[in-house]
Amino acid sequence: MKPYAPVAYSDFTQDEPRRSYETALTSVLSQVPGIAPVIIGGDTREPAASIVSVNPAQPEMAVANAAAGTVADAEAALAAAWEAFPAWAATPASARAEIIHRIGDIMEDRIHEFSAWMTLEAGKNYAESEADTAEAIDFCRYYAHQAIDMAAPVAVYEFPGETNESFLMALGAGVVIPPWNFPLAILCGMTVGPVAAGNTVVLKPASNTPMIGAMFMEAAIAAGVPPGVINYLPGSGGTIGDALVDDPRTRFVNFTGSKEVGLRIAERSAKVHPGQRWLKRSYMEMGGKDALIVDETADLEAAAADAVRSAYGFQGQKCSACSRLILVEEIYDHVLDRVLDLTANLSIGPGVENCAVGPVISAAQHRSILSEIESGRTEAAMVAGGSAIDKDGGFYIEPTIFADVAPNSRLAQHEIFGPVLSVIKAADFEDALAIANGTEFGLTGGLHSTSEDNLQRAIREFHVGNLYLNRKITGALVGIQPFGGFNMSGSNAKAGGPDYLRLFMEMKSVARRL
Repeated sequence: MKPYAPVAYSDFTQDEPRRSYETALTSVLSQVPGIAPVIIGGDTREPAASIVSVNPAQPEMAVANAAAGTVADAEAALAAAWEAFPAWAATPASARAEIIHRIGDIMEDRIHEFSAWMTLEAGKNYAESEADTAEAIDFCRYYAHQAIDMAAPVAVYEFPGETNESFLMALGAGVVIPPWNFPLAILCGMTVGPVAAGNTVVLKPASNTPMIGAMFMEAAIAAGVPPGVINYLPGSGGTIGDALVDDPRTRFVNFTGSKEVGLRIAERSAKVHPGQRWLKRSYMEMGGKDALIVDETADLEAAAADAVRSAYGFQGQKCSACSRLILVEEIYDHVLDRVLDLTANLSIGPGVENCAVGPVISAAQHRSILSEIESGRTEAAMVAGGSAIDKDGGFYIEPTIFADVAPNSRLAQHEIFGPVLSVIKAADFEDALAIANGTEFGLTGGLHSTSEDNLQRAIREFHVGNLYLNRKITGALVGIQPFGGFNMSGSNAKAGGPDYLRLFMEMKSVARRL
């Protein structure tokens, strides 16, 4: 395997990469609707019922027909995962790593094809889709190297008259429940991490984006992942999610999604059911109400540009998105004006046209965001956006800005998960830092400043898992910025970090008297 390095992004202002992407889009459009089947123990199962995923920019377009897995399928998938576990766990780490790395290689060879499916099914533009696919590739390659590192003996001290060794072992069969907003990157990372460590999994994709998960499965099978190591089970979370989490055979649960669902899964996974022989490990990566602070010493033009990029990339549907912009009073009006100007210039339209702002993921999300915007009108001054956009029936919402938002209002506390930015005035940096820390979340945050004192205080006191100084607050790179938050943002599992695989392993110590 080559040494790890993140995949370089394309420059879509250049003719060749843009034409390559457009060619991939044409090819994918000729294939819709795709099929996202149940795959258990290597066997593809015909569904008794199906779930249709649609293009959020053109909802009458069915992107995929996905199987609607049943509780019986869930039980069979866990059985297949346990059947495959002993041989996979006994496979040398180097051999497992080669297979996981090969998944990334296959995806890189087809990077624009994978990304084009994402443009149709998730509504992402070229850059957002490619970044998602690139992150998935990075997860495969980084975790492949980490699997080899984790196979080394754990360092222990010597003791006279004995030999002592400790080593890490895989846990068993677990459940992976990823979100729709990074339908390849997070799905892939949450799956290949435990699998690289020697575990087997049942992967239940988000119902909005099952086709992208099916494409991942295609790559995994082509790379040589043995039958039963990854079982693919699309279906209703309400139908099969609880069954998978509650099953006494489930060894671990790996979840990314909303706080409400994460807390529910955490509670259910803590309950010991008849026949259960372990405490389930559960990792809940949840939401954020992320803040970017700008003080009076900052490069204000750069700060405004980073605020807009962080707030409206993929329509604000990122747990790391900037939903609070906290400006010290001295520069409040100037930065707000620049943010308004930059936001007004964002192009709005479908991902296939590579617009800066596309549709939100679904009709349900569309209704939820518009409801939050309507509620926000009673709390603060709406100075931009606020309305749905009628375009081909797509789920579009104008990039929205509220000014003079009270720090404790719903606008400043509740995760809306859409293109809505709340701008908050702070008396000074001390006040701004207190406001930034004044939520139940702690995922990402940022500070634009040239004051070394303020930068150092942010490093010490800004209570987030990922802090960004003088840059946008989205776009963590695998192996470079391990990602995961504090407080109600989740378990701080640090995806893309050097100890992620360790979460899905247990240590055995062996002492032998000489």
